[in-house]
Amino acid sequence: MSEMVTSPILIVDDDETFLRVLQQALKHADVPAVSARTPDDALAVIREQTFDYAVLDLNIDGHSGLNLMKELLQLQPDCQVLILTGYASVASAVEAMRLGAMDYLCKPASVSDIIKALKLEASEETVLEQNDIENEPSEDFQPMSVKRLEWEHIQKVLVEHDGNVSATAQALNMHRRTLQRKLQKRPVEK
Repeated sequence: MSEMVTSPILIVDDDETFLRVLQQALKHADVPAVSARTPDDALAVIREQTFDYAVLDLNIDGHSGLNLMKELLQLQPDCQVLILTGYASVASAVEAMRLGAMDYLCKPASVSDIIKALKLEASEETVLEQNDIENEPSEDFQPMSVKRLEWEHIQKVLVEHDGNVSATAQALNMHRRTLQRKLQKRPVEK
């Protein structure tokens, strides 16, 4: 069941344009929001204000959004956290959910997707703009490609090393620059 938002939603992302667009769209949907661009800025806000909901990027200026989520949930255990990422993987999604995230969305996620994931009431206009994804026919299962399997494995090892690229490269027996190059690429589809 949807609920009306009374306290602002915390949005933490290092992409200033994304923050501005999301905050404006949420305002248009009558959903108040407070934003931060770094984990330190977010923690300062978290210590001064209570949030029922938070939208955190998985990679915030080179820092793990999962580490920020752990700190947020220690300070505000009732906060519902949605993780957003441009580099989705099964391993990072599982880890986010294991650590307490309520949901996990891939960028670019629309405001409607975010509101739906947070189970919030939105203005009628926003609800009408949502795509009815549930009614789309599901595709038959297809195994992942080798490149996608590699991407998933890299993400799993990265999560195991708390986002530390150097430690991950060492564990994968890969040069750090090679790993960074692979991480900068968009994940391949199945």
